[in-house]
Amino acid sequence: MDLKYATPEQVAKIQEELPDEDGIYALSELFKIFGDSTRLKILLVLYSGEMCVYDIAKTLDMSQSSISHQLKNLKQSRLVKFRRDGKATFYSLDDEHVFSIMREGLEHVQE
Repeated sequence: MDLKYATPEQVAKIQEELPDEDGIYALSELFKIFGDSTRLKILLVLYSGEMCVYDIAKTLDMSQSSISHQLKNLKQSRLVKFRRDGKATFYSLDDEHVFSIMREGLEHVQE
């Protein structure tokens, strides 16, 4: 059996490219957000387009207060953004990175 071990140069290069502890912590927190099924459902709804809390709640058959609570978490994590139109507030995925994460995740689980 022929084992292949990383060279010291390979190990040093990998160590150099790893994020610092703050970056690793931030990535860990991001993945925790995706670990909640309610938040994930909201992101999947918003993947289809902008919606207000009422419509998200109706689509998911959930209360507006539970949707609002989770949207607050998603806003704090910079996964969703909002805009106001009169008294209504509309939510959407924050940027192309979030679309990409959702798209890649969906493709992965559907393979």
